[in-house]
Amino acid sequence: MCFRGPTHARVGDVVSYHFPYSTGHHHKQPQLQTFKHLALMAESEPVSNPTLVGEKRGCLQDRDEETPTKKPKVDSDHENGNAPNPDDDGKEGLEGEASDGEEDGESFADMMKHGLTELDVGILKYVSDHEGFSGILKERYSDFVVHEINKQGRIVHLDDLSIPTDSEEGAETEEQPNDCEVLTEEQKKQLSELQLFKNKEGNVSIEIIDDTKEKRTLVHKAIKTQFPGLETKTEEKEGHKFIVAYHVAGKSALAAPRKHFWPKNRGSYCHFVLYKENKDTMDAINVLSKFLRLRPNMFSYMGTKDKRAITVQEIAVLKITAERLAHLNKCLMNLKLGNFCYKNHPLKLGELQGNHFTVVIRNISGTDEQVQQAMTSLKQTGFINYYGMQRFGTTAVPTQQVGRAILRNDWNQVVDLILKPRPGAEKVYLVRCREEWAKSQDPEAALKKLPNKRCVEGQLLRGLSMYGKKNIVTAFGQIPRNNRLMYVHSYQSVVWNTMVSRRIEAFGLTAVEGDLVLRGPRAHVLSAEEAESHSIHDIVMPLPGYDVIYPSHHIGDGYRELLSADGLDLDNMRHKVKDYSLAGAYRRIIIRPTDVSWEVINYDNPRISLVHSDFEKLENKPAPVFNKEGKYRALRMEFSLPPSTYATMAIREVLKLDTSIKKQTQLNTVWFN
Repeated sequence: MCFRGPTHARVGDVVSYHFPYSTGHHHKQPQLQTFKHLALMAESEPVSNPTLVGEKRGCLQDRDEETPTKKPKVDSDHENGNAPNPDDDGKEGLEGEASDGEEDGESFADMMKHGLTELDVGILKYVSDHEGFSGILKERYSDFVVHEINKQGRIVHLDDLSIPTDSEEGAETEEQPNDCEVLTEEQKKQLSELQLFKNKEGNVSIEIIDDTKEKRTLVHKAIKTQFPGLETKTEEKEGHKFIVAYHVAGKSALAAPRKHFWPKNRGSYCHFVLYKENKDTMDAINVLSKFLRLRPNMFSYMGTKDKRAITVQEIAVLKITAERLAHLNKCLMNLKLGNFCYKNHPLKLGELQGNHFTVVIRNISGTDEQVQQAMTSLKQTGFINYYGMQRFGTTAVPTQQVGRAILRNDWNQVVDLILKPRPGAEKVYLVRCREEWAKSQDPEAALKKLPNKRCVEGQLLRGLSMYGKKNIVTAFGQIPRNNRLMYVHSYQSVVWNTMVSRRIEAFGLTAVEGDLVLRGPRAHVLSAEEAESHSIHDIVMPLPGYDVIYPSHHIGDGYRELLSADGLDLDNMRHKVKDYSLAGAYRRIIIRPTDVSWEVINYDNPRISLVHSDFEKLENKPAPVFNKEGKYRALRMEFSLPPSTYATMAIREVLKLDTSIKKQTQLNTVWFN
């Protein structure tokens, strides 16, 4: 994803892009598919709903942050990170699809012709005046590394694979048999094939010749120790005893979970660090739940992390031993579990303090002076705390349009926006589903076109077929609640982005009379005298709702005008359907990252990783070595962000780029041609 920044930009500037055709050695011709990675940015705090933890990534998960409350929330509690786009629910996602490079450049460019740009969602301003420069973001998923910052303020690392010892576990460990004494080579081969999913609905039967309870126990333990992912049971056939091994992901296994002894003096929850590569949190938990024969909602966490990255986060699971979890390290791909400990409590969404990012921008065109100016500005001033492009979807029907229709109580339009045919490339079955709906308005006929009924379109069509087109509100309720709420939150986010751009356009980076600051959970309007003792970093702006106040200067009036133009009444944000009544929230307009550091590195091999990961350190693999005379230059930056802030917006401020996939695809299509 080759970012072409403007030659200059100041506070209040709308960016004008200059696209150079001449290249130097640092302008390696990009591949178009690298654009797709932008939609997969891991943000400071993507979130999920614990009640929906078993849903796949396509089904959006967001917190209930905007449900009616007596007091509006500060937006640090209003965690929206990069939750998936409801319109992509169940499609394997445009983003997920793109990350694997399944679309060629031409078709992806065609898809994005109808997408959004930053201008469409109110992202207009920069706070710094340095000159922008180009670079390639997420050329490799290892160029984007995210470490969770836990509620104690510590950066979470995977650095210990050992199992915590207590008296019960110590005794159990000592009894582990040597599989060489129990299993034959042929049996081990068969068990290995079963473990590796080559025959996951099958089983392996091992006859116990000298049948004793002790011998059977040794075989059971040997199989489960040496072949994580397999379970065993004893069966008797024609007077002979057999140990039957089967895969935990098989249908028969899921039907009858085993009960495990749990000492009273041990905490009920095993907390562990999950290290994952190129896999999102929900997919990882679904994998773990299958191998452990658990419901996914037995796992808890403080926030989800996105797919195209290396991420490290804390997970808790109810009454599963560290030993069982550690066994999974032998057979899981792109996942590693460690730093085990037992505690008496699960994890809760939003408990984390933020995330620490290590980001590599390859093939940068900026001079050392430009980089120094950009990163110094990021460290000292920060960036505008816009909601990033991920919040608004990638298709021709932005999520905020659906949200606006919900708030206007225009349910026919809600259905039309979600189900109508739309320009741009989509999965063939979705195109057929939309065409059928447009032709027949028959929900059952349209539903038959969908192989995956769990996507938003499928859930809505199922609701319409159950309750009829005269009960759209009830039919719409078939979509999981947090998916539905994401639409209205998306609308709030566009309003917030737009009004913050106007605020910075009008008053720059100075606190002024009429601005809002937080005093406890409530907002306070600054007087002229008070404004002199506050900085821009203290100022908040409201997301529209029934329990927030607005700036007393003319930007506050702008909220009313903007909502009025959309057919909404700022004084009546309570909805007929309680779920869609918006209390509102407050959000800081400028975020200053902490723990900011950076370096420009030179390298020759574009395939090497430029970050030393936790897993590589555990494996004692050497750190990457850089050649000062290397022909490629990269900017490696590190910074920490609080919850509900977008790393894309920090990177946008550094490079002076339009982060929309549409804009980047347009630029790179020209470059590629």
